Amino acid sequence: MALIVQKYGGSSVADTESIKRVAKRVVETKKKGNRVAVVVSAMGDTTDDLIDQALSIDSNPPEREMDMLMTAGERISMSLLAMAIHAEGSRAHSFTGQQAGFFTDARYGAADSAYSSARIKRIQTERIQTELDKNKIVLVAGFQGINAKGDATTLGRGGSDTSAVALAVALGADICEIYTDVDGIFTADPRIVPAARRIPSIDYESILEMASCGSKVLALRCVEYAQRFNMPLHVRSSFSRRPGTLVVPDGIDPRTLPNLD
Repeated sequence: MALIVQKYGGSSVADTESIKRVAKRVVETKKKGNRVAVVVSAMGDTTDDLIDQALSIDSNPPEREMDMLMTAGERISMSLLAMAIHAEGSRAHSFTGQQAGFFTDARYGAADSAYSSARIKRIQTERIQTELDKNKIVLVAGFQGINAKGDATTLGRGGSDTSAVALAVALGADICEIYTDVDGIFTADPRIVPAARRIPSIDYESILEMASCGSKVLALRCVEYAQRFNMPLHVRSSFSRRPGTLVVPDGIDPRTLPNLD
């Protein structure tokens, strides 16, 4: 039995039909005999819309209140996905970042920044493990945590990727699957360059270089975390069954990794 952490980005859960499609995929993974934990982003452009609303009220909003506001989008996604999984006949349990045990430093105000964001200090996985042991699918709101004061914090752009990898490491998962709207990592953006080629597998150093040069497939901090703890990543589309791209440490045979259908 493999333990798989899946992360679904905003485009993958953009509306209720998309959430239903994701639920079917998650349940399918579970029915293959795997234990499954899922990290979700906010639906579509929800985070950007919340930022715009905040700025329309106050051009310089308090950072603490911005972080409190920013956590709302992922909570909506996780709750709706839990309902969709229930409708598929499986059991799910959703957690906010705080409930999932994501403890961060004290920084606020990272909703539109990849740099001045809160950093994960530790993850206490007891509640998640309890629900996994009950044979449930666990859902976690990405991009968020809690600081020592008990206040909500956010992890910056790409923070749900970081949440997913950190959770995979904390749980000792076999692989972390990052679902997006493209079929893996390409030599160029396939939405702009039709001749771009999918890269079947890549090492951490190469993907870090791509991320530092502006590639938006994976957040830089997410890859750094995966490299530090040798967590294999599988970047693939939630809209297709194509194999995607594996980001693996040296010495790991991709054929030994789970759920590579």
